[in-house]
Amino acid sequence: MGYDPFLSFDNLFEAGHELRNASRWMKESAHILIVDDHREIRELVGRLLRKHGHRVANAANGEEMRRALRHNKIDLILLDLMLPVEDGLDLCRELRAGKSLVPIIMLTAKGEEIDRVLGLEMGADDYVAKPFSGRELLARIKAVIRRSRITAAHPAIEPLPPKYRFGKWSLDTARREIEADDGVIVPLSSGEFNLLLAFIRHPQRVLSRDQLLDLAKGRSAAMIDRGIDLQVSRLRRKIECNPKKPELIKTAWGDGYILTSRVTSE
Repeated sequence: MGYDPFLSFDNLFEAGHELRNASRWMKESAHILIVDDHREIRELVGRLLRKHGHRVANAANGEEMRRALRHNKIDLILLDLMLPVEDGLDLCRELRAGKSLVPIIMLTAKGEEIDRVLGLEMGADDYVAKPFSGRELLARIKAVIRRSRITAAHPAIEPLPPKYRFGKWSLDTARREIEADDGVIVPLSSGEFNLLLAFIRHPQRVLSRDQLLDLAKGRSAAMIDRGIDLQVSRLRRKIECNPKKPELIKTAWGDGYILTSRVTSE
């Protein structure tokens, strides 16, 4: 019997009960590329996606993925982490290095935080751990495509000041690094920079996770709901004196996070 990525085989079609009209949330169906070396997974996921109005392309490895991208306009990639030869992280890194903005959802059987963080840092928009439910997968796809289309429709054109000052830190927007009063320079990842910039542009205000996703430009910030918490944790380790008792980025329980410091531009 082949490997079943879903919590139960029946769940493949159980998702239709609550998401019967899932395709209505978009003006047109999405063309989704499934990159997974397991044929059974490609067939099961492909059947689910087609049932909900999406077009599907398949690839078993990196070379087939590249060929599919050359010949098709792909709206989203479901990319398995554990691929032979070139794994999902390598392929995700390659796509982002080539300036591809196609949304990516990582499919992974691993549950450790480091694997999730690496995928997000490489530029993935979301991740789904196997085994997953059809309902969850459809919801994740919907959210990622919605954010990518909002970002494409409203590109950021506002120029950034060269530097922002907050607390004991100065953020250099050109170098994407922060400098402390004592001269210590700390580089920021793409996700950390975009998240910090979202806080800096809305200081002393509680921001929900959804607001942070939108403000941090979603895909370019390489974040999702759960990724926000991971990125906040990583950012705190860089800017807080005691990350376990944060003073700059505080948690507003049940609501989100807040940058408590006053911010000035230089």
